[in-house]
Amino acid sequence: MGISLDGLSSGLDTTSLITQLMTAEAAPQDLLKAQVSKTTTIITALQGLNSRMATLADTATTAAKAGSLDLYSATSSTTGLAVTAATGASAGELQVVVSALAQTQVGVSAAMSAWPTPSTITIVGHSGTPLEITPTSNSLDDVASAINSSSAGVTATKVASGVDAGGNKLYRLQFSSKTTGADSAFTVYQGTAADVTAGTATNVLTAPGSAVIKTAQDASVTLWKGTPAEQVITSASNTFTDLLPGVTVTASAVSTDPVNIAVSRDDSKITAVAKGLVDAISSAFVLIAAQTAVTTTTDAAGKTTTAAGVFAGDGDVRNIRQKTLDAASAPIDGHSPSEYGIALTRDGTITFDADKFGAALAADSTTVMAAVQTIATRLAATATAASDKYTGTLTNKITGDQTQVKSLGDQVSAWDIRLASRKSTLQRTYSAMEVLLSNMKAQSSALTSQLSSLSTSTTTG
Repeated sequence: MGISLDGLSSGLDTTSLITQLMTAEAAPQDLLKAQVSKTTTIITALQGLNSRMATLADTATTAAKAGSLDLYSATSSTTGLAVTAATGASAGELQVVVSALAQTQVGVSAAMSAWPTPSTITIVGHSGTPLEITPTSNSLDDVASAINSSSAGVTATKVASGVDAGGNKLYRLQFSSKTTGADSAFTVYQGTAADVTAGTATNVLTAPGSAVIKTAQDASVTLWKGTPAEQVITSASNTFTDLLPGVTVTASAVSTDPVNIAVSRDDSKITAVAKGLVDAISSAFVLIAAQTAVTTTTDAAGKTTTAAGVFAGDGDVRNIRQKTLDAASAPIDGHSPSEYGIALTRDGTITFDADKFGAALAADSTTVMAAVQTIATRLAATATAASDKYTGTLTNKITGDQTQVKSLGDQVSAWDIRLASRKSTLQRTYSAMEVLLSNMKAQSSALTSQLSSLSTSTTTG
């Protein structure tokens, strides 16, 4: 209330008295706040575990998919031909000769100070359909802008080209196809589409002073060159995606000698998938261990306090951990995953031995890859059951605790109102008491004064 009550008449420290009374009154609210803090800590820990189990679910689900371990790498015998292997690749080898690289068409007009009249341009592409373009003026800038904003698939650039006899600046328009490949070829005409059809339009790229700098061209590679089976494969770009299944080939230089492309199973990638599963498990287990551990602290007075982590005694978390262990370590067709380097340790964790896994993979890739996918399938089911955003065990626990925190928060707020009212009542009570005591003291002083006056009068008489 902002009014000091201390010692007005009673001499009492009423502010301190009210503070002590309010501390006692607030004890139930303090318990509620402590519960909110504890539950919030639990929610944070559960959310962390839920996130890591979701990561495990995603990792395992990907690894469990059919063909997920059909991982290959591709190599080329020259830097002028880059190769990459992706899903669907298989072991094999192929020799090719890079005969040509894909290129755009580039041509330039004759030197001019302005586009000839009429200003209409018609561009005919590979399809043979004329596209009529009308710039806003005969300005070369307007002509270039109109071409560049059209759907012709051609760009136009104004390039300085000296001056004419009268000292006027001259320019050429350079025309380039936006894409590579033979189908990007084009012809530029001065005139309308009707003029082109009638054969009266001027071919800008064959007019005096003009030139075709570069013709549109497909990239091409030759397979089995020099044999009866010789075959030429073309591509509008320098990339070929259909030479070998799942292999992308990108040429950057022509070759005279055959280039060797080799595709082989990439055991390092398969090992990385298996290791990724174990790493995801370990990440979840590290968090569980940290949130379960018992910690001991000593305060400044030397008092020792021992506290267990928020997951200690949590049956759901313990069950999730055990099911994850079982999914990773249970036998597969009578064989322990430890035979493939995925081992359960004495302290209840999962470890990965890359060397042992690699050796097992080299000895029997079919069995090892099938085992990894079986483990991945089991882990995906377990981790999803824990972390599914709608039905997951951890998700439901988090939702339940969040509801509890909200309810507790409402109760804390209600106590704020109750305590404020109680404090106001105490302040009014003590204020009234001080006023009453002040009045009584005043009355006492008045009575004392009157009695003193009576005594004096009697004595005088």
